[in-house]
Amino acid sequence: MSSRIPPVLRPEHPTPRAVALLTHEFGLAVEGSLDGLEITGVTLSTSEVRPGDLYVGVRGARSHGAAFADAAREAGAVAILTDAEGAALASDAGLPVLLVEDPRGALGEISAWIYRTHEDPPLLFGTTGTNGKTSTSYLLEGILRQLGLVTGLSSTSERHIGELSIVSRLTTPESSEMHALLARMREAAVRAVAIEVSAQAMSHRRVDGLVFDVVGFTNLSHDHLDDYPDFEAYFAAKLALFTPEHARRGVVCLDTEWGARVVDGSHIPVTTIATIGHAANAEEAAWKVEILEKAATFTEFRLSGPDGRSIVTREPLIGWHMAANAALAIVMLVEAGFELSAIEAALNADGGVRAMLPGRTELVSGERGPRVYVDFGHSPAAFENTLGAVREFTPGRTIMVFGADGDRDATKRHEMGRVAAENSDILIITDHHPRFEDPVSIRRTLLEGAALAEHQPEIHEVSPPEAAIRTAVGLAREGDSILWAGPGHQDYRDIRGVRTEYSARDEAREALREAGWA
Repeated sequence: MSSRIPPVLRPEHPTPRAVALLTHEFGLAVEGSLDGLEITGVTLSTSEVRPGDLYVGVRGARSHGAAFADAAREAGAVAILTDAEGAALASDAGLPVLLVEDPRGALGEISAWIYRTHEDPPLLFGTTGTNGKTSTSYLLEGILRQLGLVTGLSSTSERHIGELSIVSRLTTPESSEMHALLARMREAAVRAVAIEVSAQAMSHRRVDGLVFDVVGFTNLSHDHLDDYPDFEAYFAAKLALFTPEHARRGVVCLDTEWGARVVDGSHIPVTTIATIGHAANAEEAAWKVEILEKAATFTEFRLSGPDGRSIVTREPLIGWHMAANAALAIVMLVEAGFELSAIEAALNADGGVRAMLPGRTELVSGERGPRVYVDFGHSPAAFENTLGAVREFTPGRTIMVFGADGDRDATKRHEMGRVAAENSDILIITDHHPRFEDPVSIRRTLLEGAALAEHQPEIHEVSPPEAAIRTAVGLAREGDSILWAGPGHQDYRDIRGVRTEYSARDEAREALREAGWA
């Protein structure tokens, strides 16, 4: 299992820093001698400890990280940062102990100090929201590259350092990993970075020590209520990004009612954007998005802003919501100081925004047969937007294949089933990541939700997903479209804690070949 977990990217040539200087800088109490000790990295995980590291022991849900101080020392850690409880647990490990009341709370700034990420930082862009964070981040990075900058990316799908790309672990990495990533980016002369910021990242302080030049808000809808007691708490976690501690300026999309609440609650200067025909108060927005042309391979739109400024361009994805994401990215760049005319010239030279978004309404079929899209969407709102876009360019029937995550927000499952049924002609309910839940029970709940739809499609329950996609392809005809939602870019399934190798893209292509579609 561990071999399938992507590596943490760190600087290749770290600069050692004296532990004594760290304790002086942050006013840390010390147990043990620091004579001659230097550190070159920092981590929360014993499995990631490298020689010269500062190991950070924090209280977890099941145990305290300091209980593993022996393992950290054996792996090469030279000191441990922890609280009073952790100091007692680590007392026999033989490591100097740096004491702080809240180790996780201090981790971001300490990581920034160790990796020197406050020195000559790149332009930082952060995007939050329920849906569209990944798409906006990729579109941002794409435009930045078209403007001639060496870029970095941290998203649910991937981490990019210039041309280097690896699969991601978390939507937003731990703050120690984030600062290590930025230090590695500095070595590669990266000058602008797009970062996807989840609500959990804010709650668990994973972006501490960063100040974004511009942050963006896409939308808010039902998701992650397994992590938050209610919608207000979920919203508050995202709103925290719009404070001087984390960002200098913001761009807020008004396409959902929560956008106006972000504007009202923001503690930094913000501008607004809205999509005509999809936002109730679009005329109140400073920037307006007007959809001009929709096709199966692009969406063309006009973005109009203050002082008569406007731009007409296209992005390479289907759906008005993707045009809204691209427009949000453009306005974020304008807020960072890029001239709209320079952005327009770069996009015109390439025929629009150039970006490849893995697993976001990704077409994996050929010229003959049904169109098959693999998508990462896993919320009711994402289903509605993507199914609507697919239906618009499907002359035949729309076939939906999806499952739901186990051990994650179960409160959205009925609505996922209902929306999927309401917007498809054939619905195939299958498995996704069951984790430690019973997949039969998950499917049963999704079927209950599908039964609530006013429009009732032809419904099938098929397990496992390898069989489900073959059922969908077997039912499909020329002119039909299949949307397989959930797996997207991921290359594994989580079954009882084991990451089993698996690719929805490969399975879909193989199913098409087996059915005789080249």
